[in-house]
Amino acid sequence: MGVVVETRGGRLEGVQEEGLQSFRGVPFAKPPVGALRFAAPQPPEPWSGVRAARDFGPSAPQRVSEIEARFGLRVGKQSEDCLTLNITTPASDGARRPVMVWIHGGAFTIGSSSQKMYDLRPLARRGGAVMVGINYRLGALGFLDPAALGGETLGATANAGILDQVAALAWVRDNIEGFGGDPGNVTLFGESAGGMSVATLLGMPAARGLFHRAIAQSGAAHRVNRAEEAAEVATLWSREVGLEPGSAKWLRELPLDAILRAQSRCVTVFERESARRAFCPSVDGRTLPEHPFEAIRGGLSRDIPVVVGTTRDEWKLFGVMDPRARELDEAGLLKRVEARLGGPEPSGRARRLVEAYRRAREGRASTDPPELFFAIETDRVFRIPAVRLAEAQSAHRAHPPRTWAYLMCWESPLMGGALGACHGIDLPFVFGSVRRRGMQRYAGGGPDAERLSDRMMDAWLAFARSGDPNHPDLPAWEPYDAARRATMIFDREPELGFAPFDAERRAWAGIP
Repeated sequence: MGVVVETRGGRLEGVQEEGLQSFRGVPFAKPPVGALRFAAPQPPEPWSGVRAARDFGPSAPQRVSEIEARFGLRVGKQSEDCLTLNITTPASDGARRPVMVWIHGGAFTIGSSSQKMYDLRPLARRGGAVMVGINYRLGALGFLDPAALGGETLGATANAGILDQVAALAWVRDNIEGFGGDPGNVTLFGESAGGMSVATLLGMPAARGLFHRAIAQSGAAHRVNRAEEAAEVATLWSREVGLEPGSAKWLRELPLDAILRAQSRCVTVFERESARRAFCPSVDGRTLPEHPFEAIRGGLSRDIPVVVGTTRDEWKLFGVMDPRARELDEAGLLKRVEARLGGPEPSGRARRLVEAYRRAREGRASTDPPELFFAIETDRVFRIPAVRLAEAQSAHRAHPPRTWAYLMCWESPLMGGALGACHGIDLPFVFGSVRRRGMQRYAGGGPDAERLSDRMMDAWLAFARSGDPNHPDLPAWEPYDAARRATMIFDREPELGFAPFDAERRAWAGIP
């Protein structure tokens, strides 16, 4: 049965299903094609009559990754005309419910809000919240800085993908009340590149006032390129695609496949040589005037409650695609860590880091070179940035305190348990999909998994309602500060920990 809602752009017809109302493929910006390719998003054109909003819109153009193929995370139809969002609400009745806006992950190059893992209905049903999932431009189309090619003369911009997220949030502000949501109570949440996006938006002036709480899962504000790094990526990409400096006029003439082929080659070369992300937000002096972490540390979002955390063994998921990592010896381990810290140097910080991890793990976990590498890389990319974000936000001394930290330690049963508490293991629990048979192979199932999922869903929903994730079925969750470092440990029986893995954390002092 259809249900119609009036928006500023026109009327939308969604579907009534399983006691909820869903509206899919809702445009929040003009299609970023033709003259708008590489440009900042523009407001959508209004329409007459009733627009069908029953089906997901296309995903942003991307190449299928090995992880996506292996774990079945399909994204369906793709198109440059991808700037749509999806809404699930208990009712379009003006009740002003809390709103939760999801930003999907995927290394800023893959993913979609339509992936089955991100089904919004369980959270909407359990918590009575209005759920929104958004698409944004990915890869070169979303995160190429065209300045190196003279693209500014065409109105092209860096950080188009992040500006897409801002445009989606502005659409939510202007329209969500018609779907039963409260535009004054919007919680932004995301995982991996989505979590990094959340943290970037915390440090982005253009996003001020568009959301009121933030949950960053396995992503913080550190995976942002400096202007010179973005220029290096753009130069490499342009060389791969066959463009010379100053040839920006051809950017909008390039075939999509050529853009994606050059993007894949650029990712391989840049990330192999630098251990940095090729396509991601960048400090361009305009859309991101300064590094978002510095803006957060300076208090730009001091009034926004934040939940931030990671999984314990993030990098083990990526080890699936890296057989050489599983065969590392001591020399190979040191070489890899040196490369990821920017190369060997006289101070020997890589060697000290390896030894610190070996000492910290003795008697607790494996100290074999592959396991040390996974632990170090987990912390370099995910946990230490999350800790530093929690430190920076909690330092502003909000009253009551508004920063909360967690660590997900539930282990995946896949591959005989070799993945541990890997990257993404939190997603089936947050989205309530551990009851789905297809998800249980990855996340496990049964009463323990279902109860942990209920507890995590209720924590996220409580936070969306009040800015405090505490609820009766969870141990008392204390706010984070740099003295006690209170951290909720999510496992079969959640418990509040203090300064977990602190020896490893201290080993990163002085390492950016």
